[in-house]
Amino acid sequence: MSTAAASLPHRRGNPALIAAAVTIALGSAAALLWLVGDRLFAGAFLVGLAGLGGLLLLTRRSAAPSAAAEMSPRPDTALLRAALDASPLASAITDSSDAMVAANAFYWEWFGHAVPTGFPLDDEAVEGLRRTAAAARRDGRATLARLRIDSLVLRVEVACIGLGEDHLLWTFSRAEDLDLVRQVQKQIGGEVGRRLGEAGMLAALADGEGVLIGANRAFAARAVGEADAVTIGMPLVDLIGATEDGGFHFLAEGATGTPLRIVQVPVAEGREPVMLFLMLDDSGAGLSRLGSDEGGNLNALLDFIPLGLALADMDGRFIYLNKAFRKAAGLSMEGKPAYPGDLVVDEDKAAVSESVRRFARGPTASSDMAVRLRNNPDEPVALTIAGTRGLGEAAVILSLKDNSEADRLKRQVAQATKMQAVGQLAGGVAHDFNNILTAILGYCDLMLMRHTPGDSDYDDIQQIRSNSNRAAGLTRQLLAFSRQQTLRPQVLQLPDVIAEVSNLLKRLLGETVTLQVKHGRNLGAVRADPGQLEQVIVNLAVNARDAMPGGGTLTLQTFAVSADEARKIGSDILPVAEYTALRVGDTGTGIPSGLLGKIFEPFFTTKEIGKGTGLGLSTVYGIVKQSGGFIFAESEEGQGTAFTIYLPVHHAEAAPARSLRKETAGELWGTGTILLVEDEAMVRAVAERALTRHGYTVLTAENGEAALEILAREGGVDLMISDVVMPTMDGPTTVREARKSHPDLPILFISGYAEEQLRKSIDLERVAFLAKPFSVQKLAEAARDALAAK
Repeated sequence: MSTAAASLPHRRGNPALIAAAVTIALGSAAALLWLVGDRLFAGAFLVGLAGLGGLLLLTRRSAAPSAAAEMSPRPDTALLRAALDASPLASAITDSSDAMVAANAFYWEWFGHAVPTGFPLDDEAVEGLRRTAAAARRDGRATLARLRIDSLVLRVEVACIGLGEDHLLWTFSRAEDLDLVRQVQKQIGGEVGRRLGEAGMLAALADGEGVLIGANRAFAARAVGEADAVTIGMPLVDLIGATEDGGFHFLAEGATGTPLRIVQVPVAEGREPVMLFLMLDDSGAGLSRLGSDEGGNLNALLDFIPLGLALADMDGRFIYLNKAFRKAAGLSMEGKPAYPGDLVVDEDKAAVSESVRRFARGPTASSDMAVRLRNNPDEPVALTIAGTRGLGEAAVILSLKDNSEADRLKRQVAQATKMQAVGQLAGGVAHDFNNILTAILGYCDLMLMRHTPGDSDYDDIQQIRSNSNRAAGLTRQLLAFSRQQTLRPQVLQLPDVIAEVSNLLKRLLGETVTLQVKHGRNLGAVRADPGQLEQVIVNLAVNARDAMPGGGTLTLQTFAVSADEARKIGSDILPVAEYTALRVGDTGTGIPSGLLGKIFEPFFTTKEIGKGTGLGLSTVYGIVKQSGGFIFAESEEGQGTAFTIYLPVHHAEAAPARSLRKETAGELWGTGTILLVEDEAMVRAVAERALTRHGYTVLTAENGEAALEILAREGGVDLMISDVVMPTMDGPTTVREARKSHPDLPILFISGYAEEQLRKSIDLERVAFLAKPFSVQKLAEAARDALAAK
């Protein structure tokens, strides 16, 4: 049934009411006729009644739109703002066009006046927010588990609201606190909570309103009377009562029940606080000292709690520290500092000591403060200090979160972001360089065809060509550390690669450095680009030589690493698998420990100005990672440095090496018509001349649109050579359109970007690729091979 049909009864009136009115009218007319006996009078009465009903109906219908208009909801921004301010979370409402309607004070405090879909984030995070909003409009509600905005890690919940469900309610909360709350909730409801109960400790988790969100079985048994009873959702004040002298007891046990000692541990702070309550029976003897033999079992159980907890007495002395607190503070498991101030740097000592003394003698409140630990002064951490009562000598409870893992992830993200940004810059610079170098090398090759050795200009042209090749090598280095270089992997043995490069190494190392080569047994084959592996070895050898100015020994050692040995290494980065490893060690000056974590960063160097580009080790890192391997550095000042490269074993037979026979000019001669599509005029000109000299008829186009026009006009095109990245219409789009009318047309792509990077975006079959810069001979070879595969 259509929407109009469904709403028709509402527009015309209720049919049941209309039928009832007609029946009453007829009955009234009949009764009048029976009483009066005058038919004319009864008929007039019936007609008048019908006219009055029609008039009322028309009046109702004309007034309906006006009433509907008056009742249509109009958003009251002030009212919405007041409602949102009652929420303990950052909240905002947006309309169907993603414009802000209202937000609470907590939202403005965090984000200013930005709408959620307009936060200054990277493309992936913005796209995540938009997907969540679209899912909420589709399903009514959606959640984004983690969103990082500056230093905040947030959980985002989006709900569709309003009469037309065209508005969105955005709610933001701290993901880290939620994770910690869930972890504590799971712990006290599981094995840890069971063991705490066996030791006589009751545990309950409550939100900021005092409503339980978790508890162990021992608490349920005492508070409700049944260990399996559901206590979640019950207010804590309905279960625990207070006596006149300030004591606490379970209401279910009555005023004569066993008194309770309660310790409050803040789990989450802010607008959505969560508190952990630990309870012990206070039978009179009390627990005189945590950490004594009497409390030893309790201490062991508290070590299971994933919160760093410590207790201090009235004088501010430590009397107990659990394992999580020791780990977060960087302390050993043996011994303990005397005062909390001993944990922090000198600048923070006074503030910590003053806070501990204030909470030890003041009310049972809590406070957070940022401090720098003595063992890690570079990273501030959050220290929570709260006053406590009923734990014997314990007067203050301190909570410290272990941020080491979060800090490590932050550094990794920062490093990855920096590498990605530099890699994108390097890729763009390399692309432009490669276009220029393609033209220079091409014109050099064309000039060498007109000159022979002995001519006055021959040596000059060769010099230009040699320097251009060196510049091309620099662009390959830029692409290598950003892991965007083009690789030609082969199945090979590491000893063969080292044998090929050994003679070059001896010349590079000089007279004062001794080269030692050691090979292990049962080495597995690896799959990598032999030329790139040689570059890795040469770069490491040159760095080792510079680290041994007075001479020394450079050792190249290969060895097999089984899966069991990889497991014993215990690295979080190195997966358990079989590897063939290469260790490059020297006896040089070594690398300071503070710089060891930066050596693979691009443009970082410890050499003097003018003696290093900072690309050597970053190039090594990029080649190894792109080859599927891993590299680790070990160094000790004054003892030397060793780099160990792990390449996964390739379980396949090595392919026979291809013959590197030199092609003659006659073998590169060809016939046919080639359509050349290139937006760079200098590259297009040199490529056209090179192909023409090898016998081809060349048609040129400066963009994809012109190429399609030529292809429609010229029917006899045998090969299309196209740049990949072009304005308006790129190479892959041009090829897709061309193959609609020429499905068997061979394609040769040329580009200054790396092939591996472009293959991900080119979903075309039967295409060849030639990387820039290329020589005239390489272009002729690629054209010949593409035509031969037709």
